[in-house]
Amino acid sequence: MFYSKNFKKINKIRHCFFSRKGGVSKEIYKSLNCGKGSKDNKLKVRRNLKLVSKKIKVKLENLKLMNQTHSNKVLVVNNNNKKFKSFNSDAIITSIKGLALGVVTADCVPIILYDYKSETIGCIHAGWKGAFSGIIENTIKKFRKLNLKNKIFASIGPCIGKKSYEVDFDFYKKFILKSKKNKIYFSIKNDNKKLFDLRKYVNDKLLKLNIKVDHVNRDTFKEKNSFFSYRRSKKLQEKDYGRCISVISLIK
Repeated sequence: MFYSKNFKKINKIRHCFFSRKGGVSKEIYKSLNCGKGSKDNKLKVRRNLKLVSKKIKVKLENLKLMNQTHSNKVLVVNNNNKKFKSFNSDAIITSIKGLALGVVTADCVPIILYDYKSETIGCIHAGWKGAFSGIIENTIKKFRKLNLKNKIFASIGPCIGKKSYEVDFDFYKKFILKSKKNKIYFSIKNDNKKLFDLRKYVNDKLLKLNIKVDHVNRDTFKEKNSFFSYRRSKKLQEKDYGRCISVISLIK
């Protein structure tokens, strides 16, 4: 389990970037697989989510997750929809005390957020597609629309590191066509391949929005014993992969 240095100082929230350790799943899903979209045994995934809920000190039904699709869609959990089991979005926000928000990842960037002024929390699933299409900007815009007076902090959790994130020229070209300034997020590996710094790309988007950021700087691809990784599983030709969960809650 990993924690934000800044968020650990706040007594109004609980949070955790969970590793893959401490669950009940077996084999390639060993052991704290929280991915409902994986091919793991559904009862084991539910038991893992119960363990997460217990750690965060909320009931399982109060842990709100998303049906993540690499979109730029943001939803607010309010009194009208708080009983929904999941939300069709890649970011969620709430100010309801006693609720926890979770994001599952396996190389993508998990971001958790807290607004000191309004006591509002949020989480973002930021893969390259979502980050490229504006999920971060849309989330902060939504925070600020809900609360004109705000002081938002973000923590970026474990994700794939630059040295592990190999991309082709078409991927690189997509970013450069959007802005030549995006060159700073790439380095050359060889003639046909480049390395992409997803963490820095996400970090800089938050900084441009005047959000203070801290990091749990771990590479999900490299650290096999600690994290699930889509890219590593693909490289190893495994049939599927687990997902780690990152959670933030507002204490009642």
